[in-house]
Formats: sequence, structure tokens, C-alpha cells
Amino acid sequence: MSLEEKKHILIVDDDDRIRSLLVRYLEKHNCIVMSAENAQHAEDILRDFIFDILILDVMMPVKNGFDFAREVRKNSDVPILFLTAKTELSDKADGFESGADDYLSKPFEPEELMMRIDAILRRRGLNLEKEEVFTIGKWTYNRMRMDLVSEKETLRLTDVEKSLLDVFLSRPDHIFSREILAGRLGVDGNDRTIDVQVTRLRKKIEDDTKQPRFLQTVRGKGYVLHLE
Repeated sequence: MSLEEKKHILIVDDDDRIRSLLVRYLEKHNCIVMSAENAQHAEDILRDFIFDILILDVMMPVKNGFDFAREVRKNSDVPILFLTAKTELSDKADGFESGADDYLSKPFEPEELMMRIDAILRRRGLNLEKEEVFTIGKWTYNRMRMDLVSEKETLRLTDVEKSLLDVFLSRPDHIFSREILAGRLGVDGNDRTIDVQVTRLRKKIEDDTKQPRFLQTVRGKGYVLHLE
């Protein structure tokens, strides 16, 4: 299984024991896992990394999980699963109101957590395939397909080009480092490998590759895709 196929998960919980248990368990089930001890730490991580799902505790110092989820929802539709000791119906209502996709009470069975994660991502995956169509200049791209379509032609994408474009489209206008792109694609992380793949994709998207309008290089930082 490549890195691109694995689930990328961020755990946010102030309990060291819970974080360690979840990291060990999820990594054994083909997940790539990062953890944060509070909302501020999670905010720092989210500036540089993309995740398939967030697992949040509610009762954390400074900023609780509900407030953090509301802030995340202002800019992202990343799936959120609350994992918390707060079990009252009103707490669950607050969780879903703040933008959660699911709510699992502590104590919990790790197997159930894994089933909940899989179910959320299946639902999200079906929605993405049915709904996400993007316009990039003269091109139309649908994530269900592996091609770029314009009024005059259709260009076939390779598997790697499609995966690369999907990463960029997960956060348009966001700068991705070569290391992050390599991790998401499951390819060799050296600069040359990513540069070659970006160049190939750029040739298909841009009218002028010497002065790219959409897929641009940010010196010293990486690459960014603009839709307009």
C-alpha cells in the first residue's frame, strides 16, 4: 500500500496515554498518524499538512474541541470525529452542531473507532466522486475521471498526474512543499522526482509553461495551484 492510499489522520487530545494508544493502533492499520496535545498545536500542524480525517477530544485546556471544530469548519470540510468522555445527548448535539461527522464516547473499542473512520471516509469519498468538478483555465476536471477536457481536446492523465492534481485541488492556493507532495503521492522524496511530475502536469494545464498562470513555483517553498 502506497503512502497516497493510506489514511492520513490527525489526533488532537491532551491525554498522552490516549494519543499514544491511538497512534500505535492506527499505524498498525495502515494509517499515517500525527498527534497534537491541544488546539493550538493542531492549528500549527494544519498549516503544513493535509489530513483525511481529524479525531478530536472535547475537554482540552484553553480551547475546547467544539470551538476548535467551528474554526476548522470556516475554511475546511475535512471530516471530524469527536472522541470524548462527554456522553450527554446535549454534548453530542453540540458536537454535530460544531461540524462533526461522527461522535464516539469514551471508553471505546479501537475496532469500533476504525469502523467509524472507514464509514466516514467511504461517505466522503462517494460525495467527492459524484460532486467535485473543477475548472482550471480552459480545462474541466472531474475527480471521477483521469482526463482534462476543453472545448477542443481531451488530455489523458497518468495515475501520478491525477494523484498530484488531486492533492493540489484539495487546497487551491495553498503552497505544498516537495516533501509533502512526495508523502501524499508515495514517491521518492527527492526534489528531482517531484519537479519532473509537476513539469509533466504543468505541460498539460498551461498554455505557456515558461510563464505558468495556474501551477506555479514558489521559490524555496514548493508549488501552488491557482484556479483563476
